[in-house]
Amino acid sequence: MAVTPLAYIQHHLQHWQWSPVGDTSSFWTFNLDTILISIICGSIYFLVFYLCAQKARVHNPGRLQVAVEMIIEFVDDQVVGILGHRDTNIASLGLSILVWVWLMNFMDLIPVDLIPYLASLLGVEYFRAVPTADLSLTFGMSITVFILIIFEAIRSHGIKGYLYDVLAHPFSIYLFPLNLLLRVAEDLAKPLSLALRLFGNMFAGELIFFLIALTPITIQWFLGWLWLGLHLFVITIQAFIFMILTVVYLGVARSSH
Repeated sequence: MAVTPLAYIQHHLQHWQWSPVGDTSSFWTFNLDTILISIICGSIYFLVFYLCAQKARVHNPGRLQVAVEMIIEFVDDQVVGILGHRDTNIASLGLSILVWVWLMNFMDLIPVDLIPYLASLLGVEYFRAVPTADLSLTFGMSITVFILIIFEAIRSHGIKGYLYDVLAHPFSIYLFPLNLLLRVAEDLAKPLSLALRLFGNMFAGELIFFLIALTPITIQWFLGWLWLGLHLFVITIQAFIFMILTVVYLGVARSSH
């Protein structure tokens, strides 16, 4: 029986799921494919950078060492430009976000049927290989960044200074109900914008690859390579935006109003 285009896309949009309560429609449902691929991408990032650091040479560095040093220097320059000084903690966070998100985004450039086919050989019926096209992961990352922002604000100004900033900005303390309302709206916008921007771009890119896969083989090659070149820029800029906004938000959290 021939598979219809709608059935093909619906199949590829299904996650490999597990729920401790036995009902994958419940809140307590884990997208195992997202968890697995994100861990693999994170492990690749850690191992490559760790091995590169262990084998680093001052004279005649290898190509990998040069590439890694360029990435580290690029992130460090962005942090210095935003904060006005070097900060190894925020730079390390920015580096991890940039490379990890880029690797997860890069999974979108692998042929759409390859990984689901390999998973089917292991008895897994559904498998989505792009973690950043899963809203649960992008929201998880953005909420983690939001918690770090609050922590950094409290660490920099103390709990009293943080609460005063929440209640007294942008107007005087006497208008604290309005200030609080504006602060809640501002703080909610941060994780929402981080999560939805990354998810929207990666989900749209994934759908376009699905549509290209449904075209005749001769057209697939032309459209596939054309979109791959454009999407390579998209996945890079999305990783950069997530990283740079995180650094900006942390820098704002440190500043005093």
